[in-house]
Amino acid sequence: MYAVVEIGSKQYRVAVNDTVQVDRLALDVGADATFAKVVLVGGDEIKVGAPTVDGASVTARVVSHDQGDKVITFKYRRRRRSRVRRGFRASLTTLEITGINA
Repeated sequence: MYAVVEIGSKQYRVAVNDTVQVDRLALDVGADATFAKVVLVGGDEIKVGAPTVDGASVTARVVSHDQGDKVITFKYRRRRRSRVRRGFRASLTTLEITGINA
């Protein structure tokens, strides 16, 4: 059984015991979270929501808070002595999916 769940503004395909990295959530490590915006539930029978599946939810446990890989942006304007170098690291939360209730 799998589900497509909306966490933040992104959608993730998850199954039980999967590990997913999502944008930072304001939860403590070890806390349980329930996500009710389930767009699709698959398995023996597929349920598609309009826009969400009624009564479906996904439960997860917060494993850790991490930072993503560094992304470097570099702007260069030739013949103008203009260079800008910036870095960015996304703040991420690692979730372990513990259950899909459909």
